Amino acid sequence: KVLIDVQPSELAEELEQSQTQVQALQDTLQQVLDRREEERQSRQLLELYLQALKKEESILSKVAESETEPRKEMDVVDTGTSSTGVLAKTALSDQTLAVLKGKPAPELCLDSQDLELVVKEDTEVLASALSWDKQKAEALQQACDQELSKRLQQVQTLHSLRSVSKGKKTLP
Repeated sequence: KVLIDVQPSELAEELEQSQTQVQALQDTLQQVLDRREEERQSRQLLELYLQALKKEESILSKVAESETEPRKEMDVVDTGTSSTGVLAKTALSDQTLAVLKGKPAPELCLDSQDLELVVKEDTEVLASALSWDKQKAEALQQACDQELSKRLQQVQTLHSLRSVSKGKKTLP
């Protein structure tokens, strides 16, 4: 760094070299410094990436641990009948059930297909699978239905905007 900061004429005089040779030397030194800086930044970025991976792995392992508990409950529920005699077989995946149980607004976390399955599911079966009362399961189904309707409305609006936009493109 010090050699780069020195005036080329002074350095040429000290080294008893021509100014063009000194300038080439300074350019080479600057390239080496730039490469070292890029390598340092790359290492930092890689370290950040590895830290993010570790955090993601720990989060995923926590989610997996929390999902094992609902699965154990589901196995018990799936093999028997509920107290009302309704078979507690559900079309919902264990992951979907974990989202329904674990999120404060699960309807915002599910894709549209899962929302449809929740809405179509029998309320008693859903309540039994989630270990909830029937009113809470009904409220969840209503929230999922509203979210599904909102998404459908957004898609219809988008299609309308596209058709209007296509119509304007054909005008002179």
